[in-house]
Amino acid sequence: MRRIPPLSAVRVFEAAARHENFTTAAAELGMTQAAVSYQVKLLEDRLGVPLFRREKKRVVLTEAARRIAPQVGRAFDALDSAFATIRAEDEGLLTVSTSNTFANTWLAWRLGSFQMAHPDMAVRLLTSDALSDFATDDVDIAIRAGRGPWPDLSQDLLLPIDFTPMCSPGFLRRHGPSFEPTDLLRLPLISPHDPWWPHWLKEAGVDAPDGPIRVGVRLDSQAHEGHAAMAGQGVAMLTPFFWRNDLAEGRLVRLFDQVSTRGYAYWLVCPEPRRSVPKIKRFREWLLAELARDLPSPV
Repeated sequence: MRRIPPLSAVRVFEAAARHENFTTAAAELGMTQAAVSYQVKLLEDRLGVPLFRREKKRVVLTEAARRIAPQVGRAFDALDSAFATIRAEDEGLLTVSTSNTFANTWLAWRLGSFQMAHPDMAVRLLTSDALSDFATDDVDIAIRAGRGPWPDLSQDLLLPIDFTPMCSPGFLRRHGPSFEPTDLLRLPLISPHDPWWPHWLKEAGVDAPDGPIRVGVRLDSQAHEGHAAMAGQGVAMLTPFFWRNDLAEGRLVRLFDQVSTRGYAYWLVCPEPRRSVPKIKRFREWLLAELARDLPSPV
């Protein structure tokens, strides 16, 4: 069984012995000078021998301290070397968790530019609509949909989630040429079980049921719903931001000007203590800059 004194006190002794100055050691360790003095006194009491002599405005190592200081310093060097491997491995891989929709409609199309800007870092993208648990999941940072806030997490608002009905031009020609909101109650809808449907319809002045409007194909993400709409399978309730290229290139059409929201948004989150970790900081800055280029400017 090892009889090692408290490591917090040993760490303070190593810094104080190296500098032979309590003030400098305190600055290096992010402590007060009084805290350094307390930890040194704690170690001296534990060992039963003095480690420093106080001479006027400076401290001097005792003979006993001079004998052990080099060994303690080498021990901390060995510890630093041991953990450096893990730090290097951690810095070399960034794991990002996000929803299927955000990944498939936006992030996966742009992630290559981040990888090119940081070729020394591998990026692993995990897609799931379940919220990541930073305590148990191997995840560095997450993009999650919700209303927030989440305790103990750093949070950056990315974009609000709004929605409006869309379909393919072919579907519009077959069933149109134009629709009123009440027509949606008779048209084939994609994922009619989604609560976005009754919410949008009620805001449009349509007397819609609170539950599913009708039986229909149920898809598990907006990414799949948008592609089903482009294939002409029905009308989907979609977020315009994610489908702006398909709208511009004529693969999708918006049926109405009205856009609704239920107060949800996409957020970038990570544990608050890890917000300033270099790889997380780099990804956060890149993501916010990329979104700023794509989001419409405020009127």
